[in-house]
Amino acid sequence: MASGVLTTSHHDETGRRGPRRGGIRGGIRGNERAAGWAFVAPVVVILGLFMLLPILMALWVSLTSWNGQGSPFTGKVPFVGADNYTHLFTEDGLARRDFMTAIRNNAYYVAIVVPVQTALALFLALVVNNRMLKGKSFFRTAFYFPSVTSSVAISVVFLFMFANSGAINALLGLFGIDGPQWFADSRGVLHLFLGLFGVDQAPAALTDGGLFGLTWWDWLAGPSVALTAIIVLVVWTTSGTFMLMFLAALQGVPVALEEASVLDGTTRWQRLRHLTLPMIKPTLFLVLTLGLIGSWQVFDQIYVMSQGNPAKTTLTPAYLSYRTAFRDFDYGSGAAISFVLFLIIILLTLAQRRLMRDRDAGRPRRLFRRTERRS
Repeated sequence: MASGVLTTSHHDETGRRGPRRGGIRGGIRGNERAAGWAFVAPVVVILGLFMLLPILMALWVSLTSWNGQGSPFTGKVPFVGADNYTHLFTEDGLARRDFMTAIRNNAYYVAIVVPVQTALALFLALVVNNRMLKGKSFFRTAFYFPSVTSSVAISVVFLFMFANSGAINALLGLFGIDGPQWFADSRGVLHLFLGLFGVDQAPAALTDGGLFGLTWWDWLAGPSVALTAIIVLVVWTTSGTFMLMFLAALQGVPVALEEASVLDGTTRWQRLRHLTLPMIKPTLFLVLTLGLIGSWQVFDQIYVMSQGNPAKTTLTPAYLSYRTAFRDFDYGSGAAISFVLFLIIILLTLAQRRLMRDRDAGRPRRLFRRTERRS
C-alpha cells in the first residue's frame, strides 16, 4: 500500500505530498491523440492523393506549355512561368478575346441564374410548406424530379423544344409572335431591347473604347438568345434541389414565433422579411454559394446544346478550358483558365459572405421587439 502511494505521488518543496502530474493522465491524452490521428489518417491520405496532389500537378501544368504528349514533369516540357496567365489579361490576341468573351457570357449567366433560381426555390418551398396544402408529397416530387434527371437528357429535350419548328416557337406563334432561331441567333437581348427604340447600330462612344480586348458595346450586349434558352433550362433543373434545402430550413422555424407575429398583426410580407428570412439565413447563404459556384462551373449544358456557338456567345470559362486543353492541345493555357476561374469563385464567395454578414449585423429586429412588448 505504501509503495503504491509513493509511485503515484511526489514531494514538493514544503515536504507535502501531492499527486504526480503526468503519468496516467498524460498517457491517456497521448493515446487519444494517437487514436485520433489513426482515425483521420485514411481520409487525409485519400484527400491528399486524389485532391491535393492533382491540384498541385495541374498548377505545375499551368506554368508550362505541355501539349499532352508524354509526361509534363520531365525536363523536355518548356517552362513558361506566368505567360499562360498574362496571355489572358495583358496581351492582345485571340486567347484574351475568347477568355474575356467567356467571362462576359458567364457574368450575365450568373447575374440571372443565381437570383432567379434562389427566388423560385424559396417560393416553391413556401408553397410546399403551407400547412393547408394537400398532396405535399406529390408537389415535392414533381418540383424535385428535374433535378435528379440526367442533365444531358434534359438538354437534348430542350434542343428539340427550342428548335426552329419546336414547341416553344409553336406556342409563340399562337400569340402571333415569330420565334427566333434560338441556337443560331447571336444577338444579345440588351441589343435587341435597344433595337425596339431604334438603336440598331453601336454608338461611336461605345465602340471606340473598351476593356480587355472587348468594346463597351460588346460588354453591354447582354446574354444572347441562345444563352437565354440555356438559362431557362438551368433554372428549371436546379430550383428543385434548392427548394428542398429551403424546405428543411422552413420546417425548423418555430411555430410559436409565427403565431405570435400573426397575433401582432403583421402581414405575410413582414413575416417573410423580418422573421422567416433571418431565421433561414444560413440556408440562404448556402443556396447562394452553391448556386454561384455551380453557375461559374456550367459545362454540360454548354457542351450538349451549343458548344460555345453561335459566334461564341455561349462560351463559358469552364468550356473554354476544356476546349483549349483537349481540342487545341494547349494544356498549359487550359489549366491556367481553370485556376483563374477557381480564383474568381473564391473571391466572389468571400465577398458574398462578407456582404450578408454586414447586412445581418446592422439589421434591426423591430418585429421581435414589438412582439416582446405585446407579450
